[in-house]
Amino acid sequence: MNHVIRAVRPDEWAKAKDIRLSSLQDPAAPVAFLETYEEALAQPDAFWQEWATGASRRHGTRAGQFIAEAPDGTWSGTVTLLIEEAGDMDFLGATSERAQGHLVGVFVRPEQRGTGLLGALVDAALDWAWSLEEPRLARVRLHVDERNPRAQAAYRKLGFVPTGKSLPLEGNRSVAPGRELELVINRP
Repeated sequence: MNHVIRAVRPDEWAKAKDIRLSSLQDPAAPVAFLETYEEALAQPDAFWQEWATGASRRHGTRAGQFIAEAPDGTWSGTVTLLIEEAGDMDFLGATSERAQGHLVGVFVRPEQRGTGLLGALVDAALDWAWSLEEPRLARVRLHVDERNPRAQAAYRKLGFVPTGKSLPLEGNRSVAPGRELELVINRP
């Protein structure tokens, strides 16, 4: 692997937008993401500028986006870690029982899958999560559609384990409603 894994910088909003749009065009997108390509494309540049600033580790404390940058400067993958305080309502409508991280927006370009990039990106996000002093996180969770066995297997390989909890998914989806399975990894 010849990629640099690092946090997104505030001035990289156009690249953050580009990789998000690419992820939403992936064949697995309907069961991997809650947003559609059309919804993301409709967002104004100000949205992406605000996102990149908030997700940069220098400016953000509630989110961190990590990217895999190839030697030519292209981004081959990304993950975002959201920080949830106890009592926060997450984007799926559930209330957090504890302070925890929530891994979202996971994407590796098809030609880079199986190269170790996913593990490197998740490791960077977890390193950041475990380094936080306030809130001190005991675990990081993620949700994966029950109809996405490839993603389930990849997360399990990285050490995430099912909690037995699942949430029904409805709303703005281009596929029939399903269930999101919760997987977690605990602080070492």
